[in-house]
Amino acid sequence: MHLFYTPDLISGQSHYQLNEEESKHCIRVLRLEKNSEVQLINGKGGLYTAVIADPHPKRTLLTITSAIQEYHKRNHYLHIAVAPTKNIERIEWFLEKATEIGIDEISLIICQRSERKETKVERLDKIITAAVKQSLKAYHPILNEAIALPKLLAKPFDGQKFIAHCEPGEKIDLKSAIQPHGKYLILIGPEGDFTPHEIDEALKSDFKPITLGDSRLRTETAALEACFEINFLNR
Repeated sequence: MHLFYTPDLISGQSHYQLNEEESKHCIRVLRLEKNSEVQLINGKGGLYTAVIADPHPKRTLLTITSAIQEYHKRNHYLHIAVAPTKNIERIEWFLEKATEIGIDEISLIICQRSERKETKVERLDKIITAAVKQSLKAYHPILNEAIALPKLLAKPFDGQKFIAHCEPGEKIDLKSAIQPHGKYLILIGPEGDFTPHEIDEALKSDFKPITLGDSRLRTETAALEACFEINFLNR
């Protein structure tokens, strides 16, 4: 069944009108007709079934026939703060795969050794939306604007906080560190890693140092490994 992303759809609605982009895709590309059945996700946990009432290429009207709230709601909250890579396609790959696996929030952090200082969040958010639709996720991850690491460290977070880095020192693995079904914020640095000063500031802000294994991982690989481990450990 064809799936559409409808972020402004709220519980209790009996009808919904697709925007022009989705209407064009529905009628011109997919060639769906009146009474065709489709599914809708609003990115806030709602999964809806609907039928096409008026197949217009600019404003297709749907009649909602059933709804499920909190569809596949996960038992934990994962926020990964990662430095955007010089090759933006690598961070795009991470966003796609992390969305498919399961993530709630992503922050793009600018560090002292960052090779990329600016990102087009709108484009990256579209990649997340496509992954949401492909993997049938009813929750759309939050993608925050790029933020300097010190500002992120100063923000309150009601959960466990971790930093993955390559500097020497005592570290723990996530299996030993996490409290199941909790909230987690994990920092992943740039290609050149966090500086010793940044690591020290994170530790002062109650971030715990973690290891993601013995291999030296690329930024996007480390971020995805952290995402996978958190989801696996909360099964």
